[in-house]
Amino acid sequence: MAENLKVTLGDELVLLGSGRDGSVAAAIATIVGIIESGFPEVDQTLAQVPLPFFDDTFSMRGEAHKVVIRLDALNDLAGVAANIQTLPPHDKSLSLQSWEELQPGLKQAIKSDMVSAWFMYAVLIVLVALSVLNTQLMSVLERTREFGVMLTLELSPGRLACLVGMETCLLGLVLGLPLGLVRTFYLSVHGFTYPGMEELAARFNLSGRMYPQISLISAFWGPLTVFAGVLLAAVYPTMQIFSMRPVEAMQAV
Repeated sequence: MAENLKVTLGDELVLLGSGRDGSVAAAIATIVGIIESGFPEVDQTLAQVPLPFFDDTFSMRGEAHKVVIRLDALNDLAGVAANIQTLPPHDKSLSLQSWEELQPGLKQAIKSDMVSAWFMYAVLIVLVALSVLNTQLMSVLERTREFGVMLTLELSPGRLACLVGMETCLLGLVLGLPLGLVRTFYLSVHGFTYPGMEELAARFNLSGRMYPQISLISAFWGPLTVFAGVLLAAVYPTMQIFSMRPVEAMQAV
């Protein structure tokens, strides 16, 4: 707005509008600061003034035309809205609107971000599964002679398959989950950042560091999903054991 009006600190700005009682509201304000919210559509239309100045200029007489309720978590929105709806209306012209109704574009942007995040998560699971598939397949192929000896000693293919499965569990769950939890807990305390993040976050009045939160769902749902993909990836290497012939396996190079 300051750029569009070609004003700077110390300049005077004339405000014109309609008062609460229907009168013409007019006042002269001196610019003492210029802010940038990070949202161009907001910066082009927003001007902040002291509350007493606004109350006197627009004849509010201590009344309010809008009440904004800030909650600690989005999950509290439905409950608070339901409680407000049960209150007797003092003014039938008043309406209750959530942030989703006031800013539908932001809601759509969050949904798009969630879709892209799930897509990237699916790609990550596929990459991890393929990595485990390659590791386990090479492990089986490189130990073909060893498995041939075991089969000759009347060790059943099912027991060998269980051995490969236990190795997969050790790789994916026993080692991966504790190390991931320790790393996430460390980041939840100290946070993390990357080059350029602080400048970007400052435009939205946010901290330049991110702090992941640990919950039971985030701690086990994600790793268990990856682990399920890892087990599926280990099926093919395991099936190779059942097709082995002990004599041929012992002669493998």
